This record gives sequence, structure tokens and C-alpha cells, in this order.
Amino acid sequence: MYNYVDDFMVYLQVEKNASEKTLQSYQTDLFQMVDFISAEINITPENLQPDRVDHLVIRKFLAELQRRGLSRSTIARKLAAMRTFFRFLCREEVITRNPLIEVATPKVEKRLPQFLYQDDIRNLIEAPERNTPRGLRDRAILETLYASGIRVSELVNLDMTDIDLNTGYVRVMGKGAKERVVPLGQFAINALKAYLTHGRTRLACRSKEPSEAVFLNKAGQRISVRSIRDIVNKYVRKISIRQRVSPHIIRHSFATHLLDAGADLRTVQELLGHVKMSTTQIYTHVTREHLKEVYKKAHPRA
Repeated sequence: MYNYVDDFMVYLQVEKNASEKTLQSYQTDLFQMVDFISAEINITPENLQPDRVDHLVIRKFLAELQRRGLSRSTIARKLAAMRTFFRFLCREEVITRNPLIEVATPKVEKRLPQFLYQDDIRNLIEAPERNTPRGLRDRAILETLYASGIRVSELVNLDMTDIDLNTGYVRVMGKGAKERVVPLGQFAINALKAYLTHGRTRLACRSKEPSEAVFLNKAGQRISVRSIRDIVNKYVRKISIRQRVSPHIIRHSFATHLLDAGADLRTVQELLGHVKMSTTQIYTHVTREHLKEVYKKAHPRA
């Protein structure tokens, strides 16, 4: 069974351009399934064949995950990995029937994404100092995150050739190696120009090996996702925002503020790089909640 999982990993990587994180998650989930089923039917994983797996043992596996206290969203993610795996086995004619057909997906409660109000976003972006290389970098990072709505992983992977400040566009490599072009606002363009002129050059001098990355760490090399999170947390503490803020909440704020200002869902979907419209539609619930909150505060008979 492990060999089939390995073949599936190659399929995801080569044909689907799956990210390294997706590959690791799928492999972990499938190996966990194989180990459970092997123990359940008293056979070694090496001798387990896909046609020995039926919907009953899959349901037992899901029940075991629930017993361990895993959340519905985590169980649903593992189930999605199994569905894709067994569809692959059917396509390769390893099995003739997909055992997951008779297994229902657990309903997952959709949480409304958190976001910051415009005043909080403004205070956050203006918190870094403007007279130091790292301050200029941090401001450019915050401006770029909010102006483009890109993911933090997409931000750290930006190279100098990906940004065009004359036209005001940035080229982003998203999930599944899918490329998209996102516009930048004038505030972000100005912050990037200041950083590239007075900040990045000074940071780059600290490394013997030149980096093509737009955003550099204190050693002059490409900044990490963890460092971006630390930067956001640093300025959240500085301006005393009470709620927990992550780079992804800045992305949520970008989408929410666009919809509040009248942007259509299709445009926001394209900007965010969402494959499915349903992923973007959750922000309409956010704006409705925002409208309701404003109404309650402002209307004398609300």
C-alpha cells in the first residue's frame, strides 16, 4: 500500500503541481490511514492491497479520529486526501470501485474570517520607523500585504523581477504553481520605492551572496514566513490592538474592505487567487455582519 501512496505523491507533484506542504500533509494522512486499516484487519502495511479497503473500515478510521478529539475540519481534510487517493487508484485501474463513495463528508462549521477595521490597518502600517532599513522594510511589507492581499508565503517568495513599480503590478506564484498578476496601490508603491532605495541596499550589503528576494532579513538573505509573523506581532503590540492579528488577517481585511467598497466577488476571487468562488463568498458574510454591527451602533431604534 505504501508503494501506491508513493505513486500518488508523484502524481500530485508532477501532474497537479502540488506544493511541498500539500504533499507532506497528504502523505501523513494516508500513511496514518494505512497503519490503522492494517492493524484493523490484522495484516502488515506492506501486504495490504487497496481492494481490501472498504467503506466500513474507512468509517471505523474516521470514528477513531473523532474519538481522539480531532476537529471536524481536520477530519474533513484527511477524508479529502483519501478521496483523492482512491480516485487516483480508480483512474489507474488498481481498483474497480471507490470505497469512499459510500462515506459522507462531515459537516464543517464555517468560521467567519477575522479582519481589521481601516483605522486599525492604517495605524498598523504607520507603526514602523521610516529612518532605518528595517523600518522601511517592515512598512513596505505591511503596505504590500494590505495593498495586494497576497499570502505571506507568496510575499516571501517575491523576487526583484516579480515587481514592476512603473506599472504598479506584482507577479505572484500562488498555490499549485499558479501565476497571477496583482495591482499595487500608490501607498504600497511609494513604500516599496523607499525601501528598495534606502533600505534593501543596506540590508543586502550584510550578505556575501546576493539574493534576488525583494524582502531581506537582517543578514541580507530572503526573509522567512516566521519572521513576517514576528514583524506583524511586533507592531500589533506597539499600537495595542487587542485582537490576535496574523498576516492572513491582513489578507482577510484586504478582501473585506474591497467588498465593503463595492467590488464584485469575481474580481476579489481573481485578486486573492482562489480557485473556487465558494472560498471567496465567505467574505460576503463578513460584510453582512459588519453592516449589521454598524446598523446596531448607528440606528436609534436598532
